[in-house]
Amino acid sequence: MEDRLTELEIKLSLTEDLVEELNRTVFRQQEQLELLQAQLRLLYKQVEAAQPPSEQRSLRDEIPPHY
Repeated sequence: MEDRLTELEIKLSLTEDLVEELNRTVFRQQEQLELLQAQLRLLYKQVEAAQPPSEQRSLRDEIPPHY
């Protein structure tokens, strides 16, 4: 009985460590995602500002290259 209890405690400890590591990984990935989103918004604004309003076209107006 004592061995089973010890084994369960070890498994619980390992599981807690794994969950904590997964939480840290998710946190880092969320930070990276937020940084990439901010960079993408900035690039989008720069592209929008660089194009004169008269030159903005719809992709539906473009003729595909195979025609």
